[in-house]
Amino acid sequence: MSLVSKIVTGAISIVAGLSQEATNGVSQWGTLDAPTYAPFLTDNPLPDGYPWSTKNVTNASPYTEAPNTGKTRRYDFTISRGKLSPDGYQKDVILINDQFPGPLIEANWGDWFEIKVHNNITGPVEGTALHWHGLLQKETPWYDGVPSVGQCPIAPGSTFTYRFRADLYGTSWYHSHYSSQYAGGLLGPMIIHGPKSKDYDIDLGHVMISDWYHKEYFQIVKEIMGTDPAGWPQKSDNNLINGKNNFDCTTVNSTVPCVSNAGLSKFQFTPGKRHRLRLINSGAAGIQTFSIDNHEMTVIANDFVPIKSYNTTVVTMGIGQRTDVIVHAKQNATGPFWMRAHINTVCAQVNQPDALAIIYYKGKKTYTDTLKPNSTAWPQTDDPECKNDDLTKTVPLYTIPADPPTVTQELIISEIINATGHQIWTINDSSFRANYNSPLLLLANQKNTSYPFSPQWNIYNFHSNSTIRIILTSNSSAISHPMHLHGHNMQILSESSQPWDGKTLINPQNPQRRDVQMLRPGGHIVLQFKTDNPGVWPLHCHIAWHLSAGLSVNILERPDDIRQMRIPGVVSETCGDWDRYSRGEVVDQIDSGFRI
Repeated sequence: MSLVSKIVTGAISIVAGLSQEATNGVSQWGTLDAPTYAPFLTDNPLPDGYPWSTKNVTNASPYTEAPNTGKTRRYDFTISRGKLSPDGYQKDVILINDQFPGPLIEANWGDWFEIKVHNNITGPVEGTALHWHGLLQKETPWYDGVPSVGQCPIAPGSTFTYRFRADLYGTSWYHSHYSSQYAGGLLGPMIIHGPKSKDYDIDLGHVMISDWYHKEYFQIVKEIMGTDPAGWPQKSDNNLINGKNNFDCTTVNSTVPCVSNAGLSKFQFTPGKRHRLRLINSGAAGIQTFSIDNHEMTVIANDFVPIKSYNTTVVTMGIGQRTDVIVHAKQNATGPFWMRAHINTVCAQVNQPDALAIIYYKGKKTYTDTLKPNSTAWPQTDDPECKNDDLTKTVPLYTIPADPPTVTQELIISEIINATGHQIWTINDSSFRANYNSPLLLLANQKNTSYPFSPQWNIYNFHSNSTIRIILTSNSSAISHPMHLHGHNMQILSESSQPWDGKTLINPQNPQRRDVQMLRPGGHIVLQFKTDNPGVWPLHCHIAWHLSAGLSVNILERPDDIRQMRIPGVVSETCGDWDRYSRGEVVDQIDSGFRI
């Protein structure tokens, strides 16, 4: 019997057998005590009643017209190890401020974030760095959070302060970009309030959906990067919604403490009201489908891009992707209802693919009741092509036509076994490997943009070209890739399960924009962006284990402008700290070195 069947039939109780502290630390996510969110933070100046004045989703470019609010949002993060049981199976995790998922960071469009990060990871010690997924980092590329590209890792016992602008608005997340740390728990949600594209009544905040591994992340990396083929496929053990799910402990033979009914995440709808849910696939490998029994959803945004709304019963998201939806609660529902997340078992290696959460209706049965939902799932099957919604469905509300490209680059993704017997991923026959001590942005700032003795850095120098088109093609007929570009929302001009025909473009007058797009098995993506953001920007697969095995390139954008940048001294100081640490300790860099 499947986990879902056992929960639905009562073989595994929905009454939590563990405390919130035991499953998620000091986090409130997944409980009915979790906060709801106002349309914007009100401690800003409010010209015309809003922090962004009269700007809206159609009259203001999200890329060039962010308001100057003069407000800084400050956070203090301490990263350390701990033991938690998010699904009842106890394991070591990496936490921010003793909670999983980590704390929310919240701002209004145009505000600044200032986030002090203390690396207190011990037993063993590790470096770290945090990436603020999807933000452009215009004029602050050194705070993008990618070790070996924009900064050196934060050394054990050291502190680093990020300062960057909330330059887009919507839903996102942050996560470690050091090795595969975030698969061990080092992540959290981000909300940036901006103009509404569609009215709603209640913002319930983020719904983070994540595959979950009971094995420690570093052990997984060791096996994936080893020469024993038995270690290359790594199956996730469970699926979580806001860091919680139950788990059938009878399926494992282990002395590790395990409680099958750890507890499910809970949400509350108000009858007749429209609820915004901010969906985030924050997993390591699995493409997810999300649904709510008996409720349709209205999709209003993908990643940081408001789109023309459409209705659906199932949302599909690759790793790193976000989808904002509005759910209109039923006026006379008795509830409760199941919320479901499902990992596509064709597109990922899984032991248990399903996560459940419970939606209660205000004024009906409360979460303390033992009454289970008796609702039925929407019909769906695993898509063998592992694709996103059709490009004709996802039309941005702010129109930006695709210009003719000034340069076109073809990138071909392949999987090989190298001469030493390791399975690696390559792009144009080169597998990425990081050098933590020599960040590429700092080298470019020092006029060093040629690396003939370091081809593994996978640098593509586009010089002063104004519009870059990249044709990504997968040589693998069985594996998909959620491809993520830093520093830009890319225009997606074409994608399919076949190589590009060289001419077909979808909606070139206003193509879809987002920062992660699924590359189908054996298929292609044609992506494009304007070079309006000088920096060194990774383009990589967002599957943790693929990036560990080298599936990444770095785009060098407008190097002449990089040379003129005044990079804060703290960035070099952090490299000094890392250099002193790495001279005294052997850094166990067994993979490519950076992770999403």
